[in-house]
Amino acid sequence: MSDVALKGAPASAPVPARVETPFRRFVSEFCESKVAVGGAIVFAVIALVAIFAPWIAPQNPYDLAQLDIMDGRMEPGTVGGAGFTYWLGTDDQGRDMMSGIMYGLRISLMVGAGSALIACIVGASLGLLAAYAGKKTDTVIMRLVDLQLSFPSILVALMILAFLGKGIMNVVIALVIVEWAYYARTVRGTALVERRREYIEAAQCLALPTHRILFRHLLPNCLPPLIVVATMQVARAIALEATLSFLGLGVPITEPSLGLLIANGYEYMLSGKYWISFYPGIALLITIVSINLMGDQLRDVLNPRLKK
Repeated sequence: MSDVALKGAPASAPVPARVETPFRRFVSEFCESKVAVGGAIVFAVIALVAIFAPWIAPQNPYDLAQLDIMDGRMEPGTVGGAGFTYWLGTDDQGRDMMSGIMYGLRISLMVGAGSALIACIVGASLGLLAAYAGKKTDTVIMRLVDLQLSFPSILVALMILAFLGKGIMNVVIALVIVEWAYYARTVRGTALVERRREYIEAAQCLALPTHRILFRHLLPNCLPPLIVVATMQVARAIALEATLSFLGLGVPITEPSLGLLIANGYEYMLSGKYWISFYPGIALLITIVSINLMGDQLRDVLNPRLKK
């Protein structure tokens, strides 16, 4: 009886197979590394703190009306004269270090991401042009790249800022000049392989405009290594900006920056006021490490041949 009932029962509908889209595959492969996922989460938290700093920071550290010079160089956890608790202490001007780090992250991330984006656009465009045009154009552009990469980046940035002066825009200009060569060399190497493919020859036979061949057909196939380089260069730009600000040639003292916060406490390190430089340094270290962890996993995902 039970066999008859089973034979007469309608068959269940087949479960449709889950479609594996490129984005899902990318996310799945990226999440294989718990370290990279942890770095992405940490960086997301840092970015959110930087974006919403004016609303979540206990104090605007660069608003003179909110500062009290009598609260200068207070230890972490000390309660100030107005009943305000400085959880990470204060600097020599009485500025809350926690608030200073939140505001400093805004400048560091803005300078790092902005300079990396502009340098990526300039370098990728020149790299595509060098690979596609070849001959004299390729020779001129690559000799400029070799000349740029032959000098230490920090030395070039120092020379540029010594001429332009302090300022956020001047720091971005200096970092763009320092970084564009990395993008140009990376894109050129990939584009030299891609320009011999059949789809480029077909586009040339159709007499498509050069800019359309470069940015519509050639550039999308150069994106995987370009994304990896861009991720690494953001961390590098943040470190360079902090170094320049520490040396006194970066952002002005009226703008918060992690490098400037570290410099403010350098002279007090030997007197035991470690927190003025220590906590901004830890924030800078965590930011750079989290970006590099994401970049390492992106390199393995976008170029499986490099995976260990």
